Amino acid sequence: MSGTPGRPLSAELSEQLLSVAVDILAEEGWGRLNSDRVAARAHAGKAGIYRRWPTMAALARDAVGRFSLVSTPDDAGSLRADLLALAARWTQPLDREERAVASIVGVARHEEELRSGLDAALVQPLADVVEEIGARAVRRGETVEAGRLALLGSVLEAFWWQRYTAAGDGAMSPEQVERVVDDVLMPIVGAEREPASARA
Repeated sequence: MSGTPGRPLSAELSEQLLSVAVDILAEEGWGRLNSDRVAARAHAGKAGIYRRWPTMAALARDAVGRFSLVSTPDDAGSLRADLLALAARWTQPLDREERAVASIVGVARHEEELRSGLDAALVQPLADVVEEIGARAVRRGETVEAGRLALLGSVLEAFWWQRYTAAGDGAMSPEQVERVVDDVLMPIVGAEREPASARA
């Protein structure tokens, strides 16, 4: 966070302002995030906002940049099972944090600070998860080429952005997720479809 010399900034108020910013993004969208609304909902002065963040983009960056929208699934025993576990989140409607992120995806194309927040919330965590899933597969003896793993990460990221920008609540059916894993993701890594009897 930025700040100006003078009285130390209250960590409690900073947290409150960040939480209010997330609420506004999730409930009303990027277009409604402004200092007047944040100040009114946080019962704080606008000067306190601008001492911390010079722009609303900087506030939104810090608000969403603290999220980790992708987490490493437990080892499910095979690459396919790990991918199914990772993609299981797609069967759930967007939660508060995801709705906040969804509200800035479009404008982030033109706002470097917003892109930075999205990178911290999704892009880097997803890259870390894909790397770990790939390493697990190799340890099991499943062949995964580095180039194919990188492509897998790019395609997974594309599906996550689709989740945030599609109409509706972002949820897919379990059957749709399974088809994506079997028909899109597994072929990317060069893996043959597992027979039904061998699936986790």
